[in-house]
Amino acid sequence: MTPAVAAPSAPPAPAADPAGAKAAAGAPVERLIVGYEKKAEEAESDAEAEKDARAKGRKAGEALSFERRLGTGAALVDLGDELKGGSLQDVIDAFEADPDVAYVDRDIRMYATAAPNDTYYGRQWDFFESTAGMNVQNAWDGGATGRGVNVAVIDTGYVTHSDLGANIVPGYDFISDAANARDGGGRDGNPRDEGDWSAANECYSGSQPSDSSWHGTHVAGTVAAVANNGKGVTGVAYNAKVQPVRVLGKCGGSTADIADAIVWASGGSVPGVPANSTPADVINLSLGGSGSCQSVTQNAINGAVGRGTTVVVAAGNSNANASGFTPANCGNVVNVAAGDREGNRASYSNYGSIVDITAPGGETAVSSANGILSTLNSSATTPGTENYEAYQGTSMATPHIAGLAALMYEKDPAITPSRVESLIKNNARALPGTCSGGCGYGLADAARTLAAMGGGTTPDPDPTEQVFTNSENWSIPDADGRYVYSNIGVTGVSGYAPADLKVSVDIKHTYRGDLKIELVAPNGTVRLLKSAGSSDSADNVLATYTVDASSSPASGTWQLRVTDVYSGDTGYIDSWSLTF
Repeated sequence: MTPAVAAPSAPPAPAADPAGAKAAAGAPVERLIVGYEKKAEEAESDAEAEKDARAKGRKAGEALSFERRLGTGAALVDLGDELKGGSLQDVIDAFEADPDVAYVDRDIRMYATAAPNDTYYGRQWDFFESTAGMNVQNAWDGGATGRGVNVAVIDTGYVTHSDLGANIVPGYDFISDAANARDGGGRDGNPRDEGDWSAANECYSGSQPSDSSWHGTHVAGTVAAVANNGKGVTGVAYNAKVQPVRVLGKCGGSTADIADAIVWASGGSVPGVPANSTPADVINLSLGGSGSCQSVTQNAINGAVGRGTTVVVAAGNSNANASGFTPANCGNVVNVAAGDREGNRASYSNYGSIVDITAPGGETAVSSANGILSTLNSSATTPGTENYEAYQGTSMATPHIAGLAALMYEKDPAITPSRVESLIKNNARALPGTCSGGCGYGLADAARTLAAMGGGTTPDPDPTEQVFTNSENWSIPDADGRYVYSNIGVTGVSGYAPADLKVSVDIKHTYRGDLKIELVAPNGTVRLLKSAGSSDSADNVLATYTVDASSSPASGTWQLRVTDVYSGDTGYIDSWSLTF
């Protein structure tokens, strides 16, 4: 296995220090907003609203008063200087028990969104830019920063960095080959990254020389670099803890070592290795190799997920179908493709129906400013001076999702890996650029995902974006030469369809390689979304395809056609949508 990362770029110049600091959350609620049903007297009369507030106060044992009418027609109710009984919920219950009350909202405080004061935060476009950033800054406004959550970065280990040290917890070195480990022995309790440089032909005949990547430290910085310390960068979950687990050394790492690392990081038992005192809620696997998912890897992942750990993996950097790369093609994982600064699938990123989500991965080939800036080390061989550099890769996209998962575990410590995955996918936004081959549900949106859990700030929808959906289930005939179709009637969209029409497909079907999927435009033009006949034996098609539909009128009946070309596996169209 090798880290899924492309070549680094030169370090950027310092950015201006953004002003301000995030205000503290948790201010006490002083007022309630009470909406009355239209038929209620309190909906029109301030006097009746005042009378009702006092009555509800007496019922709850508190002194309440009507303060004023809002522009929406709701009543603002003052809770007084202090709740004598100490129970806000008692007051809310008193209102909600009244059939004349439509809703009760807390009048909470909000604060100006402020960026962290970290020196390079202004260069972290992947966190905050509206086009292709992951909307992380608005997610922090909901109060989630990853506190109390552990993320295991199974990678090259960790080289000391002052912008990460406060968030590092003890890990382990699982490299069993002493020569590859470069630390004088095999497995041990020190996950220090000794450098993964190699000479020409050292790894295999024809292998190229390479410098040390300090890959694990770069990944860890994206997850949880320390925030508001006046230096460097910020992590997605900047109050989470990172557990470095070393599996990649000189010439990569072995499947056996990686499988043991997954088991141990998630709290499982590995013979000869001490128990993990801080099991991970989230595992980041920014690594991969070609081939099918091996049973040992799948079993290790299944065990981790069974213990409640979300496993996030890189789709790979070969500009190929991710189904040919492992552990991207394993089940029970969140598979992450990479997007560039314009919101396209990055030129190197793998793709395909097994991709779940896209996150910023950057393209330093365009400019170092378009890469993903994070913590690193300046040495080409053994550890040297700490620094910051921009990398590109699905390795860089993956820790964005691992960090988002950490924010989710803080909001709900009992959340399951399957719910983490579904929330991230279902709250993604359409890629603003193009994606050929399948980029999952689109670009991950941290704020929308947190808002769906009851936290974060949901951004205003794109006023130009229109989504049409058909959620009817249609059974797919099993290999009898017929196709099944599902229609969407598009109205109110003038002119021709866009050159980047987004077609999101959710098909439940075993052995999805059996399926041929086509889109038929209102003018009869047929566009192939997915061909059949591949050896893709995984289940279900959950993908967003981007097609050039600019030669077809937008309004009219669009049709999704699905044909099962091989026998023995069955399924149905669950839902699909068009985003204009």
